[in-house]
Formats: sequence, C-alpha cells, structure tokens
Amino acid sequence: MKPNLPFQIRKRQLYSLVFFGILILALQFSFTFYKKNQVYKTPDIQFVSEIEPEVILSEFNPNELDEKQWKDLGFSEKQIRTILKYKEIVGGHFKSKQQFKKCYAVSDEKYEQLKDYILLPESNPDFSNDQFSYKKSEKKRLNIKGKFNPDNYFQKDWENLGFSEKQAAAILKYKNYLGGSFISKEKLKECFMINDEQFAQMSPYLILQDKTPENLAQKFEKKKEKEVVKINHYFDPNELNAEQWQQLGFSEKQAVSILKYRDKILKGSFKSLEDVQKCFMISAEKFEEMKPWIRLPVIEKSKEERPILAEKTDFSKIDLNQINFKQLREFGFTEKDSAGILAFRKKLGGFINKNQVLETYEIDRALGEKLIYATKLDNSNVAKYSLAEAPQDWLKTHPYFRYSADKIIYYRNTYPDDKKIWKWLKLKPEYEDKMRLYVK
Repeated sequence: MKPNLPFQIRKRQLYSLVFFGILILALQFSFTFYKKNQVYKTPDIQFVSEIEPEVILSEFNPNELDEKQWKDLGFSEKQIRTILKYKEIVGGHFKSKQQFKKCYAVSDEKYEQLKDYILLPESNPDFSNDQFSYKKSEKKRLNIKGKFNPDNYFQKDWENLGFSEKQAAAILKYKNYLGGSFISKEKLKECFMINDEQFAQMSPYLILQDKTPENLAQKFEKKKEKEVVKINHYFDPNELNAEQWQQLGFSEKQAVSILKYRDKILKGSFKSLEDVQKCFMISAEKFEEMKPWIRLPVIEKSKEERPILAEKTDFSKIDLNQINFKQLREFGFTEKDSAGILAFRKKLGGFINKNQVLETYEIDRALGEKLIYATKLDNSNVAKYSLAEAPQDWLKTHPYFRYSADKIIYYRNTYPDDKKIWKWLKLKPEYEDKMRLYVK
C-alpha cells in the first residue's frame, strides 16, 4: 500500500487543479458576458431650462403688449395680472428696464432671458419722483394711532397717516366723487390710491359701516350710467388735450396716461387706428365706440404704417440670408418687423429653410409668406455642428438649442455620441426637428 501513496496524492492534486481551472474559466466567461450586455443608463436629471417652454424672441416694448402677447413670452395668467397691475402702480407704463425688473412676477432668470430684447433705456434719470416712490413706500406700515373716521380727514391728516401729497389729494378727490363721504369700508377699498395691504392695516380702525346700503349702491350704479359719454362728433386724437380726452369719457388719470403714451411712446402722434387701439388706457369696448369718429391724416398714415412699395429691387434674385433692412422696408415691412427678421436670422446663424422667417415674433404673416415665395434661399454657408462638438456659447445662445444646452453639455461629457445624446434628451418631436436643421 505504501508505494501507491505518492501517486494517490498527485492524483488528488491534479483533480483539484482541473476543478479550479474550470471554475476560473466559468467565472471569466460570465463576467465577459455580463459586461458585454450591460446597458449604461444615464441618470434622469431634471434641468431647470428644460421646464421652460420654447419662446422665440425679438425686440418688444413692454408698454405695448396685451395679455396674449405676454403669454407668448412665457408668462402665466397670474404673472400677467401681476405685471399689468404693477404697471398701473408705477404710472401706467414702464420707463426703464430697471423698473421692469423690479416687478416681482419677473424672476431674475426670466429677466436675463428678455433684457436684450426690451426696447427701454437701462435706467430712468428721474426714477426717484413721486410716482415711483409710491411703489417703494406702499409696503411701509401706516402711522395709525387709533380708530378714526376717514370722512373727517383732510390733506394733512392723510399725509400724516403715511400717504404722499399727491396720493392724499387723489383720496380726497375720490371722496368728493362719492358725494363728500366714503359711506362704507367697501367704498373706501375701491379707492385706487389705497392698495390691499394699506386697506388691511386701516380696516380694524375705520369708523365706517362694512357694506354700502342697498339704496346708496343703486344710486351709484345710476350715477355711473349717467356718466357714460356717447361720442357723436369726428375728432383727431393727435389734437386733443387732457380736458378733451375727459370729455370723451376718460378719467383725469386716464387722459394724462393717454397723452404720455402718444407723446413719449409714439413720439408725438397716433399714426394709425392700430396705434389708438394699442393704448393700454383705452379698453376694447371704448375703442369700438370711438373708431367710427376717429379721423387721422392720410399722409402720416401712409408714411409710417404702410411704407410705400417701391419696385426697384428684383426680389426673385434676393437671398433671404443676404436681404438687408432697406430691402425689407422696400418690400413693405415696418421698421419693427424688418429689425425683428434680421435679429432672428442673426441669432439662428442664418435660415435653413424659408418658413423660419414666419417664426419671427409678431411680424405681418401675410407679407412674410409673400417674401418667402418671392425670394430664394442659399443655406450653404450656415454653420452646423454635431451635438458632441458644438461650442458651448453657440449652444447656449442659439434659439433652438439654448433650453437644452446644459443637458447636452452634461450628456456629451459622459458619452460623446450624438445618437446617445438625442436619445437621452427626450425632446418633443417639433423641437428636435428644429434643432436637427443645424446639426451635421
């Protein structure tokens, strides 16, 4: 038995080596198969920029926008109401970018997006005058010492309470309009010079009944009906002064705001019915009432609203990526529309297809379609990049890419492959189609 012992030991060792060899090969094969079939899944990161809707911007004056136009800029209905209310508080129109930025409905991020397109000066030299100090002071605590009857308050009393001289005078004027008494807390709250916060501070101390008696409420309704002014004569809105605007049915404050709109925003005159309609102090109903009686000089209208179409240029030979401001004006576009088309083309880096002209903010669409059919387009010199190689500045400023720029930059650092990046972006088809126009 002894001579066979060494052979038995070697045999066991051989079996062990074979077993461990097979085990190692099996593990190696399993690891290779797992690695080959492993799919890298990128983390689903929520970028702030992708939440925002895509907005194509061009230059605009915030004093001329209606609710729909504010909505087109990306604001919600609640934000729009806040902006319009703030505009009334600061005097009926914004005088500078700095003043617009102070509206709390406009976030810092939204202002940075819009600021280069706002047609207002950076700051206003007389920003410290009374109408602006009202906005700053409206959040201050009123100096209320105890219960009081506002009917017994005179100019100085309202000033001591915390209102400015002009505000106090306006409150007293409102009291006279009511017939010499505020009557109730309900009526006092309707005074446009007293905001909700100030009324909330005063309310517990007011010696007034809460509601207006029914017979007096009916009396005020009849008074309002009597005060409706029916227009029955022709007039030129460029020749009216404040008193004449009031005779048309506007309040003193509205008349002053209309004159400011005409003289400052429109540079001295209404050129068209559209200019009158856009005035923020003239309601749609009031405009329809005025419209048949408005007479504007035909010469001024033809000069400004409808540029004379001079057939000097053969537009069939004009390239949309080369057309200039003068040629756009010659074709029939207004100064604003012409500048908007050129600004949009510059931000895109050039048009890839003709229909992009119609994406320019608020241009005359019918005239834009005529331009598309009349001209040609050469896009051979328009810059295109792959997502993996596009410059960061280009991604962040291009109208089609800027809302996905941060996401693209993040993903391409992880895996610089265009197919993978497109897959991870998870874009809406219409957004992706636009972006692909500028991708190699």
